Order: sequence, then C-alpha cells, then structure tokens
Amino acid sequence: MAYKSAHDASDLQGFFADLVRCETRLYNALNERLRQQHGIVTSQFEFLRFLRERPGCRVADLAAEFAIGVGATSKGIDRLEKQGWMVRRANPEDRRSSLLELTDDGSRLLAAAEKTFAAGLKELLEGALGSSATVAAARALSQLRSALERDQVGTPAG
Repeated sequence: MAYKSAHDASDLQGFFADLVRCETRLYNALNERLRQQHGIVTSQFEFLRFLRERPGCRVADLAAEFAIGVGATSKGIDRLEKQGWMVRRANPEDRRSSLLELTDDGSRLLAAAEKTFAAGLKELLEGALGSSATVAAARALSQLRSALERDQVGTPAG
C-alpha cells in the first residue's frame, strides 16, 4: 500500500501508519530482549513498572492507564501473581476489588529488566534519530498523549 511520506504534513494517514508501525516494531524488539534476558514480555514489564509507581493500585487503575479492558488486565495480573512477582491484598474500602503490590522478587526482576529496556530504547531510538530528534519526538508524542487522555479518546468501553 503506497502512501506519501509522513514528512508531507498533509498526509495524516501516512503519519498514522508510520506511528503504528514504529510502535509495533519497537515493542516487538524490546519484547524479544526482555524475554531472552529476563523471561518476561513488554506488557509484563510495563505492568510491573506501574505497580512499583502506584503501590496499592487496583486492576481497574491498570486498565485505565493502558487503555485496555479490565478482563485482559486481570489475566495479565494473574500471570504476574502466579510467577510470584506481585500479590493481591484485600481492599479494606471495597471488598469487590484487590490492591496490588510488587513482591521483592518482582522488584528485583524489574530493576534488572529496566537496564535492558533503557539500553534497548537508547540504541533503537537514538541510533535511528539521534539525540535531539528523539527529544523532539518524545515531546510531540507526550503532547498528543496528554490531549487524547484529557479528552478520553480511545478509552475502552468495557
């Protein structure tokens, strides 16, 4: 399928295609590194990071952050719990939900995996774009993400 380069500002469909393909390729490349070196995948890494930053969060909080369904999020949490990387604790304010926390094993795994992840990102992004273009792209995507989240664009219905 041919489209104009995303460098042509009028070609938003090309920009979208480039954005999605870049995200997929980066995700897959980092996924493979994490799997080989730490036995986890990118989605697990992201969940562990969120749990570290938000101890005591709920499955619904993870689902909202990653704009994915509660069912898929709960299954991901089940896998982390089965590996011993996080635990569910009773929520004293709402018996229908649990509070999630990293275990010591989960914290150690995350600390090691973060080094792999950071090195991979630096290599892939700065290797292709250089430092200043990486900073500019990060700013632009942060601004876009903020607008989409503010307006609740793309929030799953269920």
